[in-house]
Amino acid sequence: MAWIFSLSAECGSNQDDAESFAKHFHEVSWQLSNGVESKCSAETFEDSEDNWWTRVCPGSISQVGIQTPEDAYQMTELGIYLYKYLQSAPRFRYALVGVEVDEFRTYSELLTPPHELNVYSPGLVLAETLWQLIGCPMSFRFFASGYVWKPYEGEVYKPLIASSNLKDKLKELLAV
Repeated sequence: MAWIFSLSAECGSNQDDAESFAKHFHEVSWQLSNGVESKCSAETFEDSEDNWWTRVCPGSISQVGIQTPEDAYQMTELGIYLYKYLQSAPRFRYALVGVEVDEFRTYSELLTPPHELNVYSPGLVLAETLWQLIGCPMSFRFFASGYVWKPYEGEVYKPLIASSNLKDKLKELLAV
């Protein structure tokens, strides 16, 4: 099963906005610190609430999630590049970088009061108008003109998730 690292951005109900956003990222590439070149692909899709999303996937990266500390480092480096390029992107309502972040929250879920749903993931970028609609949470700061964010904290390697050997050892420990 694939565990895809991407930037996912919700662009509202206008498909043209999502297409414009996708064009901004399509075939953008970065040279990573390990010498690997990563080129982005971008595609659009519609969610269950008839809102349009763009998924930006960097290439030359693990397709099975974070299996090693090096994967976490490489994805974090790409995350920083994606956020930097996002600062000049066409209009969107909200966005997040990470593993399996497609449709991480629908628009109506994002508007759910925070006591019912924790929507404030590190790296979450909101249009200022949306930030105001959810009550201007203090954990957000300036990201770019018209946008705020809860600063990105990077990707994390979790050995107990990545290693079946370690999972088995933990199961043995818990069985006692």
